Amino acid sequence: MVREREKAIDLCITVPTFFKCPISLDVMKSPVSLCTGVTYDRASIQRWLDDGNNTCPATMQILKTKDFVPNRTLHSLIQIWTDSVHRRVEPPFLPSVPSKDQLLQTITDLRTSPGSPGLNRINRLGLITKAVRFGQDSDQNRAFLAKLDGFVSLMVTFLDNVDGSVEFLEQVLTALGLVLEKIEDRDGLKNDILKGKNKKCLDSMLLVLRRGSNNSRIATARVLKFIALDGESQILIAENEPLIIELLNLSKPEKDPKVIENCLSCLVAISQPKRNKVKLVKFGAMKTLSRLLTEANTTVKVVEKALKLVESASTTSEGRKEMCEDAACVAAILNKVLKVSNVATGHAVTILWSVCYLFRDQKAQEAVTQANGLTKILLLIQGYCSPQVRQMCTDLLQIFRVNSKSCLSSYETKTSHIMPF
Repeated sequence: MVREREKAIDLCITVPTFFKCPISLDVMKSPVSLCTGVTYDRASIQRWLDDGNNTCPATMQILKTKDFVPNRTLHSLIQIWTDSVHRRVEPPFLPSVPSKDQLLQTITDLRTSPGSPGLNRINRLGLITKAVRFGQDSDQNRAFLAKLDGFVSLMVTFLDNVDGSVEFLEQVLTALGLVLEKIEDRDGLKNDILKGKNKKCLDSMLLVLRRGSNNSRIATARVLKFIALDGESQILIAENEPLIIELLNLSKPEKDPKVIENCLSCLVAISQPKRNKVKLVKFGAMKTLSRLLTEANTTVKVVEKALKLVESASTTSEGRKEMCEDAACVAAILNKVLKVSNVATGHAVTILWSVCYLFRDQKAQEAVTQANGLTKILLLIQGYCSPQVRQMCTDLLQIFRVNSKSCLSSYETKTSHIMPF
């Protein structure tokens, strides 16, 4: 019932676009404006600047100054709007957080056999929802849950029996997602989920990815990433091919940005074994990633993770073939060399270096040339970049030396006193 009321509230409340931070897409708590006139949440833009970026994330203009000023007018408008929303959500809609004693009784009740007369599916859903509310309330509560004897294994048992409703499985995965960072026996959780009695945990996760809410999908992706500890676990997860296909489906540009980000993180984690990389390419990963990279509104985090996954796939001949036959994909990667983030630059240059220099793919070299790639590489190497990125850029310049001899001669004359080749 609470879940349905919360859904109704969400449908009724529309957040004004200009109240959202362009980086986090959340309502701004402390709006500040850059010299470009664009307003961000203070925490988000501070992280952007602390990462070494010197551009405005929304406009990509070079910042004349990294100072920002509080946008007090917008802050007041957000406060007025927030107060009005709170007045619309009455206190009865917000259930109280269980005490520790109540939580212990809840767990005891959850351990009751599902066949017992006092515990039907509705009662069980109510009980697990209480445990979730307890964990959501504080970091201390999450630590308490993680250390509570048998709590994590009980959640895995529920997942391994695939007889609960989608709503119940959502709450189970949400509970696991809450305590992940507090779990000490990560190997134990991995083995319980992937080698459980019925081996149905991944099927439960697939059901939630297909039919659950965005928040429960995020929790599911986080749990999968958490247990992808080694090659064996990564291969076991990828053996559930419908699961991988659904993670890719949820990574498409039209999906929720936070869902995309977490699904890509999960795919990156399981893509280490070569057979998994090949499987991702087979299921259309390169097309999905190309679409993400060509979208204008893709967030920085999503761009970084998409490039990381392309980098991983490009270590296989199948991945390079898919990428190099799509000139738009190569051009999109090239466009991320500058003005996104240092992380994105590193991944983008590594991909281009791999296909153009290491494997000497002619189609990729032609696509880079047509997209004015040489100019972008020259701009990057003239500015700040890591020694590894600089070396890869130098290697790339050697590849294009024949076709751009005059341009390089001019460049080397100007930079010979700065950086020896």
